[in-house]
Amino acid sequence: MTDPLAADTVPLPSLPTGRLQGRQVFVDAVRQAFEVAAEQGWNHITLSDPDFADWPLGERAVVDALNRWAHRGRTLKMLARHYDQLRLLHPRFVQWRVTWSHLIEAHACPGASGAELPSAMASPVWTLERLDPLRNTLAASVDAERRVALQERVNECWLKSVPAFPASRLGL
Repeated sequence: MTDPLAADTVPLPSLPTGRLQGRQVFVDAVRQAFEVAAEQGWNHITLSDPDFADWPLGERAVVDALNRWAHRGRTLKMLARHYDQLRLLHPRFVQWRVTWSHLIEAHACPGASGAELPSAMASPVWTLERLDPLRNTLAASVDAERRVALQERVNECWLKSVPAFPASRLGL
């Protein structure tokens, strides 16, 4: 006998792991990660990149996934050198950030070099890091040791950073 509820459940896509390569692979992995975050209810997500210019953050599918993910007690931690390109290229995400500002902590580390500031996404269960952003060489993993090491590198930059990317800009 089959489970009548099984037909209604859609299996979650498995997140990629291992060494990966390619711009489209990176974009697809980020999209997929936000979908899984929404479905599994990850309590926190960390995003780190010099400027997030080539991330798919402004795509409707990503913002929709973030809307499903956003609940009380969840946090999105963002770290960048600057947010100028993100504001310019990802207006949907910028608006989402305004709506959910209470869940987001964003900092800038303008003095960080490319080697210091990882281009990465981290969660409680999975990490994605661009080892070479120019060639889009990636490492994706569910390994706890790799997750902790990445989080330590991001935290080192965080300690040298300042609050940035406010939900609103007040002008006088």
